[in-house]
Amino acid sequence: MGTDANRNELSQFLKARRAELSPETLGLPSDGRHRRVPGLRREEVAQLASISVEYYTRVEQGRLKASAPVLATLATVLRLNQDQRTYLLELAGKDAPRPRRPHTQKVRPQTLRLLDLLGAPAIILGRRMDILAWNPLAAALLTDFSRLPDKQRNYARLVFSDSEIRERYRNWETIAPDCVAFLRMEAARHPDDPQLSELVGDLAIKDPHFRQWWAAHNVAAQTAGVKKLNHPLVGEITLDWETLACATDPDQQIVVWTAEPGTPSHEALAFLASWATTQPSAPAPPDAGELDRSAQSDQHRDRR
Repeated sequence: MGTDANRNELSQFLKARRAELSPETLGLPSDGRHRRVPGLRREEVAQLASISVEYYTRVEQGRLKASAPVLATLATVLRLNQDQRTYLLELAGKDAPRPRRPHTQKVRPQTLRLLDLLGAPAIILGRRMDILAWNPLAAALLTDFSRLPDKQRNYARLVFSDSEIRERYRNWETIAPDCVAFLRMEAARHPDDPQLSELVGDLAIKDPHFRQWWAAHNVAAQTAGVKKLNHPLVGEITLDWETLACATDPDQQIVVWTAEPGTPSHEALAFLASWATTQPSAPAPPDAGELDRSAQSDQHRDRR
């Protein structure tokens, strides 16, 4: 996506945000007229921002570059959160220009050593949520990333297109929209990234949920949260996750999953870590039913 694409995205983003608000929410009197579309009218946004309707219309249609103060006012009127404000400014080209980046991201050996030292599942995400590196416990928790083709080794792609990963997340309906919102932020930061455009296009074609959430123009840059999984080896497990920024590359971040000490999830994670150390190539965990049948068979032999 280039400048024209950013102008179009800015237009769609402003429309989507004003559609979410009602006059009553912002203290405007209702005129009693039937509204053909939900949300605020352009003239109401202009009124609250103290600008002319013609000016706001040209901004929303991408025909006029608004100044930073006007954008800040619009952000307040439309009740944008911090992530949405950042996104608005990036779309409008108000952010500082970024240097051109190398096509291929590489993880420093020092960072890889840190990953191996962590006693918790951890992966390194790059641009577009590409999975650049992982430790054995992360492979045991989610999937053996080494067996995936390079193109498939992308967190958002796995969440939407890998049936095993999709079923493993008990709160998939929360995790998946967050991925879409993060990719929206990426699209504003790097509008000319052809691999990002290809990823978004593939997911939009294959998944109706992705199309719906992408069209909503929501943005987010979450750095922490909770993931609930139904793991084939340890059963239900709830983990907190946080991202750690790589100081040497702002486009890389370490995502770490932990469990509260003393909880069943903490015990399950410890058991999974013990199991992972016995797997030389970290294959996919066995099915829980197979483990049960194996245990029953062992008990049966003991009784004999």
